[in-house]
Amino acid sequence: MPEVLTAPLVVEFPFTRSLGPVQSAFLTGLRERTVLGVTASDGRVVVPPTEYDPVTAEELRELVEVGSAGTVTTWAWNRSPRRGQPLATPFAWVLVRLDGADTALLHALDAPGPDTVRTGMRVRIRWAAQRTGAITDIACFEPDDGPIGDAEPAPHTGEFADPVTGITAPARLDYTYAPGRAQSRYLRALADHKTIGERCPSCRKVYVPPRGACPTCGVATDTQVEVGPRGTVTTFCIVNIKAKNLDIEVPYVYAHIALDGADLALHARIGGIPYDRVRMGLRVEPVWTEDGRFPDHYRPTGEPDADYDSYKELI
Repeated sequence: MPEVLTAPLVVEFPFTRSLGPVQSAFLTGLRERTVLGVTASDGRVVVPPTEYDPVTAEELRELVEVGSAGTVTTWAWNRSPRRGQPLATPFAWVLVRLDGADTALLHALDAPGPDTVRTGMRVRIRWAAQRTGAITDIACFEPDDGPIGDAEPAPHTGEFADPVTGITAPARLDYTYAPGRAQSRYLRALADHKTIGERCPSCRKVYVPPRGACPTCGVATDTQVEVGPRGTVTTFCIVNIKAKNLDIEVPYVYAHIALDGADLALHARIGGIPYDRVRMGLRVEPVWTEDGRFPDHYRPTGEPDADYDSYKELI
């Protein structure tokens, strides 16, 4: 049986957003060790505060200050913390209804074990030593032996010096990719400096990379066809932003390339030519690095440009 191909993949990007007056006040308040909620149209205090009523969608602006201690309403034990989570040791995810609030806030509870956590237990905020105006200004919750608070939420203007107006939150997804039979054959062929596609038995189109089925006819494509290695640039873009962990100097060109004999263009980097000389119709060929399992880039072949009519259906 052939080796099952797998590869670790990471999708990561910074998510940047601006804050309205409610979220700005909430996050700036955390920086100042103050927890703010908002009064909903039915009189409930919502924490974290929302800009619109969750029931009526009415705009909300009446901010109030609530306590820094509260009661656990529900919880789940996290025995294997992941990268970027609040604590590096096992902890509980908890929903905490802070004193004066009517809704619960999700955060981490630092507890020695699941047998020490229960619904109804009292907890308090452990503030981060360095606070910047983010939910991470609450380092976590910790058990609290104090009594249930009966303080009423106090009105608050939401005004602070140097308010936080925007945040950047990292988004990251780690996963393991396992290609199917069709793509595994394609990847193994690339390691031998060959490019194979699969032909649909109905419409006769050759798809590269193969998908195992024709996206148009919906039938299996089990006939392998070697294509290329040369091809034609159909469309392209100039990349001016350097990607993290990618050792390629900008600007560079990424293009759709219709390999000879294929009915679907694949995408790859263009090299061996100044970025401002890449054009539609440019004839290119693959370049492999030593021991490379796939082409590093495509370079010009020196042939005359392909006629537009020869590739217009693949744009």
